[in-house]
Amino acid sequence: MHFVHRRCLLIAIAGITITMMAIVVVGVLGLMRGPSTATQPESSEHETSRSTTYQRPDRPRPLLITLDAELFARSISHGLFNWDTRYVGGPSPWAQVLVDVADPGEGPAVASDIRRFLPVTEMWEQLADYGTRQWLEVKSLDVPDAWSTALRQAAPGQIPQGASAFTIVGTAHREGTWGTDIIRTERDVTFTVFVRCPGAEPCTLLRLSQLDKPLK
Repeated sequence: MHFVHRRCLLIAIAGITITMMAIVVVGVLGLMRGPSTATQPESSEHETSRSTTYQRPDRPRPLLITLDAELFARSISHGLFNWDTRYVGGPSPWAQVLVDVADPGEGPAVASDIRRFLPVTEMWEQLADYGTRQWLEVKSLDVPDAWSTALRQAAPGQIPQGASAFTIVGTAHREGTWGTDIIRTERDVTFTVFVRCPGAEPCTLLRLSQLDKPLK
């Protein structure tokens, strides 16, 4: 993963994966000489199409309630990547909207998965100094071949009824402010979302793959 450097600020706003957190911290510490902003919550986000664009977030928004597995997976992907450090409360409110749609019994596991996608609290505070915000542009969403194979080979009851997997490829965009300059970075990302849509009830989130280690 490569970052464009502008006095180390780009390191601070471009580090997306947990494995790069240490590099980002070093970059931010080098920027403590220079400067930094806030907003509030609202109703649910309703997607009406399978478009790959998504408005930039300014507050945590409840995820889509739907029976459509693909639309739900798209909503999850945006919930994972769309955040704004200018909103008070740290990463917890952004994580909570995802935990709220976890499948019953999978809450703790889903919460653990989500933590791998969001900056930890200390890093969030560093990014907040630059008013950092992030959003995801979805390029593609497909059922991985490995999932189709798993469905064919699974024993009865081994996979929850209504379960689906979608591998998502997209670009994560970050934007922050250094003094009066707007700094932007982007990075290609891929991951798999496992959801359950039983039919008569709204879809729920089962699990998430690791970032950049999708099911293929």
